[in-house]
This record gives sequence, C-alpha cells and structure tokens, in this order.
Amino acid sequence: MPLSSLPAPGAHGLSLALLQALWSGGVREFVLAPGSRSAPLALALHRADAVGDVRLHVRVDERSAGFLALGLAKGSRRPVAVVTTSGTAVGNLLPAVMEAHHTGVPLVVVSADRPERLRGTGANQTTLQAGIFGPFAACHDLRSSDSPEALAAAAGSACVAAGPTQLNLQLDGDLMPSEADPATWWVRPLPGPSGSLRANPENPELSRHSELNPRANPENPELSRSERGPLTLDPGPRTVVVAGDGAGPAARLLAEAGNWPLLAEPTSGARVGRQAIRAYRLLLGGPLRAEIDRVIVVGHPTLSRPVTSLISDPALEVLAVRDRSGTATDPGRVARVLDAVPTLADSPTPSGVQNGSDWFDRWRAADDALSARIDAYVAQRPGSPLALAAVVADAVTPHTSLVLGSSNVIRDLDVMATPWTPHEHRFVVGNRGLAGIDGTVSTAVGIALGRPGASRTIAYLGDLTFLHDTNGLLIGPDEPRPDITFVVLNDDGGAIFAGLEQGGTPYESAFERVFGTPHGTDLAALCRAHGIEHETITEPERLATALRSEPSGIRLIEVPVSRADRRAEAERLRELARPE
Repeated sequence: MPLSSLPAPGAHGLSLALLQALWSGGVREFVLAPGSRSAPLALALHRADAVGDVRLHVRVDERSAGFLALGLAKGSRRPVAVVTTSGTAVGNLLPAVMEAHHTGVPLVVVSADRPERLRGTGANQTTLQAGIFGPFAACHDLRSSDSPEALAAAAGSACVAAGPTQLNLQLDGDLMPSEADPATWWVRPLPGPSGSLRANPENPELSRHSELNPRANPENPELSRSERGPLTLDPGPRTVVVAGDGAGPAARLLAEAGNWPLLAEPTSGARVGRQAIRAYRLLLGGPLRAEIDRVIVVGHPTLSRPVTSLISDPALEVLAVRDRSGTATDPGRVARVLDAVPTLADSPTPSGVQNGSDWFDRWRAADDALSARIDAYVAQRPGSPLALAAVVADAVTPHTSLVLGSSNVIRDLDVMATPWTPHEHRFVVGNRGLAGIDGTVSTAVGIALGRPGASRTIAYLGDLTFLHDTNGLLIGPDEPRPDITFVVLNDDGGAIFAGLEQGGTPYESAFERVFGTPHGTDLAALCRAHGIEHETITEPERLATALRSEPSGIRLIEVPVSRADRRAEAERLRELARPE
C-alpha cells in the first residue's frame, strides 16, 4: 500500500491503515461486533460501507458474528474479516476460528486491544488476547509504532492464508477520530504494486509479531509424512475413493478415471455422477467391503463409523490427500499421505479392467438394489425423518445452496440423497471441520449472503442445532438480510444419541435427561420475537411444495417428528443391507 495513502499515527490512524491493507488484499465483507475499544474500526467501516467500498454486517453476539464471517467466506470463497472489541469478546470467536482452522477457510480476526503497557495490570477489559487462539490461528500483535510495511505484510499474509489469522490491534490514546467529517474516517487506499501485500518471511518486523500456525510451519513433522510431487497409480487394485467434506470435483474425476466406486459424503462437493454410490455406508457392512484392496481418501470424511473403520484398516493400502487446511484424514495412522490427488498410469476402459472387469458394476448393482429396498421401506413411513430428508435432497435443484446441520439430518440425507448431476452448480456445505452444532444458523446466513447468485438457499437443521444459535437471527433493521429457508426437524431433543451406545437399554434410566435433553421450546413464538415467517408442516408433499417457492427474507419451516424409534430405524436399515 503506498505510503501516501496512510493516515497519521494514533488509534484511528492505526485502525484505518490496517483496514486499508485488508481492503487492498481483497477483503470486501466485514462483520462487526461493536464495543468501546474497537470504536475507530467501527467508524471507518461504517463510512467504507456508506460509500460502497465494503459491505458491513453488524451483530451483537461475537460467537454468531464469527460464524457469520465463516459462512460469508465459504460462500464467497474470499477472505472475510470479523472485528471485535477487547476482552471476552475475542474469546467468543474461538469456535468459529477452530472450525476455520480445520477447514482451511480464510477468516481474519481483527481484535481491538489495550496497549501492551496495560497487560498484567488489572486494567479494565485487558487480558492476554494476542495469540488467544493458540495453534488454531496465526497471530500478528500490532501497534501504532509499527511501520506501514509491517502492517501491510501482516494484513497481506492474513488475506492469502489457508485458515484463520488474528490481527490484534493495540489501540492507545484517543479512540475517536480527530475530525468530525465522516469522509476522513475512511479513505480508499491508492493502488499499489502487484503483490505488495504478500507476506515476506524475511521481514524482521513481521517475524517479531507473528506466531505462525503449526500447519504452515515447514518444521511440522506431519509434513514429513507426505509424498512430494504427484503420484501415479497402478489402476489394478480393487479401489474405492472416499470423498469427505470439501473434497471437490477432483475426487469424482479420479473415480471416473479409474471406474471406481465413489463413496461421497453430501458436503464433499463430489456426490455427483454415475460413480457415486448412494448407500455406501450400509454396503460397507456387506461382502463388498472384504474385497477392497485400496482406499483413496480425499477431503475430510467424518459421517460414519464404517467409513472410519475402512480408512483406518492396516490391512489395506490407504492413500490420504491433504485438504485445504493441510491435514490428511488418517485416524488410524495407516495412510500414505499425499499432497495432491494422484493420477492413473493407464486409465481403464469405461467398463473397468482392474482385477475383474465387474468391480464397479457390482457396486452399482448392489447400490441400486439396496436403494430400492430403502425407498420401499421409507414409502411406508411418509412422515419419517428419512422421508423428509429425501424431500430436502430433491429440492436441491441446480444453482441451489444447501447448508446441513450436524447430527442426524446430514446422516439422513446421506442415506436418501440420490447423487446429483454434475456441472449444475449445487453448493452443499456444513460445518464439518469439527462437526459441531455451533453457529450453524449464522453460517447459513453467511452462505446465503455470500452467494447472491444462488437460485435459493436452504438450511436443513435439527432443533438443537437451530436453538444453539438463535442469536444468528438477531439481525438489525439496517443490516443486509438474506433470502433463506430454514427447515428445522424438531424431535424435541438429541435424537442422534439414540443410535449410539448410550441409547442402549442399560442406560435408558438416564438417557432422556442427559442425552435426549428435551426442551419444549415454542419455535413459532421464537420466530415471532425475531419477526420471521414460521410454518409448521408434517406432510412430505406440503414440504416439497413449500421448498419450491422462493422466500423473500428469512422463513422457518418446522417439521415435528418423533425420535422414539430412531434406534430401531437404524437397525432396520442395516437389516436391509444384509445379503439374503
């Protein structure tokens, strides 16, 4: 950034300089959770928004603000900044920062701080917030005496990072701008030389402020496990491609090149085309599982124990490709880690030639037969969660965004969603880095705002996931508002635990209170409090009709279901998958 565009030193000058550097680095979306210490940042952003240089989103809850920024970054595929005041405000961003770290999302935390001389003195709202996110974010601790080059380098590294970065801003003295004219609060920076904001590892001022994320550290021992350069594979072994969250089209293209079964989770970005096996996790309980020789893992698979068991099997050849966060999913520590998706030495013919020409054909036949049995079973239970998941999956038409909550809804859809057609620009995402329910409403709002070209945005959540982030609906009258439909599967509690060990008979006396957690919340009343349209639907046909309409603003469709037979339903699915 040219020095001529920099303001004078001081709290406002430092704030403006950093925001200018972020703007020059491509940040156009800012989420602000207001406070006193961050006042100069807030005023500059208000002016930048007023003149159309950025889009500002103001939220009163820092946790929701962090996940809104995460959703905006996911939807726009650009770095997004979230701005907070000092103290506990910064700590509330930890869940969103952790999720961004594990998914490689460029989230920039701008945390206003007291000057270093006040640390450890007991001064109001003063704590050790620089580096508060530990290994989950790089940190640059900045102050007004730092050179413009150091500020620009810190901001530039944040804009190109594969993951979150904290820019901790020590603001000293008068926080208010010296001029009352709003035109002086924000000044667009002058054009600079190309690449001037790239981080310079040799810059001594930058290194003084930086505590680099371990995943970006060349001394990280995990990196020594990876294969450097592309790997060319023999197409012969009986292979399956496992596509987890964020795998993208590369997993599908690899499966197509090898004519291999593609075991793709809904948020993988690869659950499309002929190679994708719909009922893969149930088929892994059958005889085809014993025939697998090699597994190639792309993305971050987390949905099912059968898949985790498969990719952790030391008897198999397991290849795991690093994702955007730099991590290869290898829970069993048995994989050969790759830096890139491998290629094939000689691609087989479309009918398949490796170790028996019918390898993929048998997977396809088994999947078609099992899917038909599942559909027949679900047809007899039209109000069941599985039937409703099928309706939601069918509503994901081309150019639709679908945000999936963690727990049961994504697993129901994983069983019921027929693989979609390639190249139709569906965007199916969820917070699967750590698979938590935190902040999902805010993430969905961010996805909708970050993808204005989508034909519609649907968020499919369980009731606890929705209630966990109802502050995501706390959107002021002057804020950008998305067009989004929330479908909330309300079974009054945590049904996912019914299918786990704690849902068994020995623990039934304690289950309802400490795992089922019924809440009895009136979602209609909650929506009225937020001025949001609410509708209760129980029939799949009515749900399908409602999802075909395009909302104006935020609406919520509540679908009441029972969780009484969830464990029996899971067992029935396993029975349908057993060979006769």
